[in-house]
Amino acid sequence: MTTRTPTDVTRLPDRRRFLKRAAAGAALAATPAWTFARPKPDLGLEDLSARRDLAGTGDESFWEMVKGQFPLRPGLILVNAANLCPSPWPVQETVFGYTRDIDQDASFHNRAKFSALAAKSVESLAELLGASPEEIVVTRNTSESNNAVINGLVLGAGDEVVLWDQNHPTNNVAWDVRADRFGYRVIRVTTPPAPETEDELIDAFVSAFTDRTRVLAVTQISNISGVELPARRLCEIARERGIYVHMDGAQSFGAVAVDLHDMGCDSYTGSAHKWFCGPKEAGVLYVRADRVAELWPSVVGVGWDGAIAGGGADKFGTFGQRDDAAVAGVGKTVEFHQAIGAAAIEERMRALAAGLKAAIRERIPGVKFHTSDVPGLGGGVVIAELGVDDHTEIYNRIYEEHGVAGALRRGVFPGIRLCPHMYNTMAEMEQVADALARSV
Repeated sequence: MTTRTPTDVTRLPDRRRFLKRAAAGAALAATPAWTFARPKPDLGLEDLSARRDLAGTGDESFWEMVKGQFPLRPGLILVNAANLCPSPWPVQETVFGYTRDIDQDASFHNRAKFSALAAKSVESLAELLGASPEEIVVTRNTSESNNAVINGLVLGAGDEVVLWDQNHPTNNVAWDVRADRFGYRVIRVTTPPAPETEDELIDAFVSAFTDRTRVLAVTQISNISGVELPARRLCEIARERGIYVHMDGAQSFGAVAVDLHDMGCDSYTGSAHKWFCGPKEAGVLYVRADRVAELWPSVVGVGWDGAIAGGGADKFGTFGQRDDAAVAGVGKTVEFHQAIGAAAIEERMRALAAGLKAAIRERIPGVKFHTSDVPGLGGGVVIAELGVDDHTEIYNRIYEEHGVAGALRRGVFPGIRLCPHMYNTMAEMEQVADALARSV
């Protein structure tokens, strides 16, 4: 088995750069970070919904109001949603408030209310994702959710698992580790680097299926190229062959409108800290109702008997002590998404990504994008290759000199990864393009 070298890394800075950053860091450390944040807006979620209905989501002024819901440091253009997103004020206040509540009174009596709040978070997630509450568990992140499925399925010698080679390691290498133990075979599928049709993507996977294929594990939107798979078609084709379909939704949960029953996957995972803009260390695991019984739990803890008696996906969620405030904050994050509208958030995300690519092309004619321009084949993950062997210097300069925070990519799809979201403006996309042009 081979292992991959992480690609979201930067080289160690030289001495001059190190000293410069150390001095800047010391100056910043002397001032509390929260003093740099935007002030809390007077606009509540009901007001935001009303403004949406009045102004419409096609009005840039509405998205300025959405941006105002996030305590972003002035001068920062954050385009790193594929890795970590800020939480809006309402979510922060919920999490911080409940955290203080627990710290003031950690008694069983006081904490009893969190059972109902956790149930409300599950119900809200189910509504947002087109599932039933019995199919949803709040986990800690996508990694934990992916491994719950990988370790839960019964597989052995002679079985085959088909993966996309653009999966995250927790939906890729994790299968290898378990295959070493149980003897099943892992097959990786490579798709065309610049797909122009859904069929190009579909055919790559279908050609790998055999009568021994038991599982198809893929990522709805790739974090390393931005390619978006035709999830519904892929699920339909696989399930017709009796193949279990696991969908990693780390780059789709909170970014695109998702209806899991319509998609037809058997399991789905996501992290609250990415596009969902929710609490840190919270995630989602969905297991389709008629698949729950065949998956073994990875963790068995307090509440196991009750979880089994319930007959649903709760059996995958007996983790022991949780961050109750974070779990409660998941429900508030759903309220925030509903105040804007999942479809509107998706439309905005796609418009920002398209606008960003157009602005970069205008300023850097030789740019190469790994993310497809074909509608439906590219999400909000934009990878720009700028004609250099190493993008480290550009990555650092756009942040240090222009306040643009993206990610560095190496490997098969090298470049600068830029992932705009609902807290970005169209004007910022122009500024990001300017920063890149000045830094090349």
